[in-house]
Amino acid sequence: MNNLRNKAALSVLLMVSLGHLLNDMFQAVIPAIYPMIKESLGLSFMQIGAITLTNQITSSLLQPMVGYFSDKYPRPYGLVVGMCFTLTGLLLLSVAESFPLVLFSVAFVGVGSSVLHPESSKVARLASGGAKGCASREQSQAHLDSAEAQPALASIGKGMAQSIFQIGGNVGRAIGPVAVALIVIPHGQGSIRWFALLAVVAIWLLAKIGSWYKKQLEIYGRSKSKYDIENVSRLSKHQIIAALLVLLVLMFSKDFYTANLQSYLTFYMIDKFGLSVTASQYVLFAYLVSTAIGLLIGGEVGDRYGRKYVIWVSILGSSPFALLLPYCDLTWTIILVILVGMVMSSAMSAILVYATELLPGNVGMISGAFFGLAFGLGGIGSALFGWLADYSSIQYVFQLTAFLPLLGIVTYFLPNIKENK
Repeated sequence: MNNLRNKAALSVLLMVSLGHLLNDMFQAVIPAIYPMIKESLGLSFMQIGAITLTNQITSSLLQPMVGYFSDKYPRPYGLVVGMCFTLTGLLLLSVAESFPLVLFSVAFVGVGSSVLHPESSKVARLASGGAKGCASREQSQAHLDSAEAQPALASIGKGMAQSIFQIGGNVGRAIGPVAVALIVIPHGQGSIRWFALLAVVAIWLLAKIGSWYKKQLEIYGRSKSKYDIENVSRLSKHQIIAALLVLLVLMFSKDFYTANLQSYLTFYMIDKFGLSVTASQYVLFAYLVSTAIGLLIGGEVGDRYGRKYVIWVSILGSSPFALLLPYCDLTWTIILVILVGMVMSSAMSAILVYATELLPGNVGMISGAFFGLAFGLGGIGSALFGWLADYSSIQYVFQLTAFLPLLGIVTYFLPNIKENK
């Protein structure tokens, strides 16, 4: 029976990860088509940054609100509604022939993402065993009678569960540029509509997840206190605020730097090494795959040895690679891009789980706030670096942003908390 329950919970985590993969693949279509629409629409680097800013601001502003609302009033099929927004945005983007319409299209895609991340993060937390110990004896017995409804997965910690969920997004972002290189670049902007067909598949998948989520709500009730852990950190209010401020600095460091890589790595490779658009997309693919690997490693290490140590190594540990990267030849640049992606990405699940330990009972709000913060900071950074590239050069931007990971030193000020793995 335990094996059946574990398999049922693992299948939910994998479905959530696949839904995240499809969502973030659609998100990755946007930066991947930048070189194409920059030429076809005659856009500046600043306008390219504005596109990223529009997409990510619609996500960042809405995600904490969606998470807060879903903590109080869970909506199992909200994931389906969010993907419908993404579907609409992709269809509009496939026919967009002006800069304002591109902005409008990517805003729709951003709204879809704002719903998926906090809701899916809650599902991943629930599947990892976040509901453990919260049901009555009668509810527990009823739960044992249905392996499909059982969320607890004792063999996987919260960090690893979040990594499984998030790795789908990283793989999706890695696949996006390759799919664009194989489909959109040869056949034109109109071929983006093929991604819209995949969005229909995603809607079907998210509906199945919604059905599972609905069963959990029927078993554990709709109160957020029914499916979360107790406050085990025993920190004071001032300590929690200080820790959240440190996490904010770390997110700024990580997301500003990765925003530069995700938005402008292709341009950097073309400008410095004369690569073709397609070849530069493959470099971006290698970077995004490395972030997926690092995310998985970070989740497992965080569960075993503590989140704070992972955050230390992830952000500050990536600084030597980042500082060397702008001064290397093509081969070493690709190697260092992969190393930076692998090391720095390992922090995300650790930061997110650490934050939920600080404020238990608010998984949706915390997930929405931190995913939203990541998108918002990324959007601001992309726009800022686009403006700077217009007035200087892409290579100068890479030299300047290389110092951002050094801010990882502030991890020292994070308190050591007792972690419920």
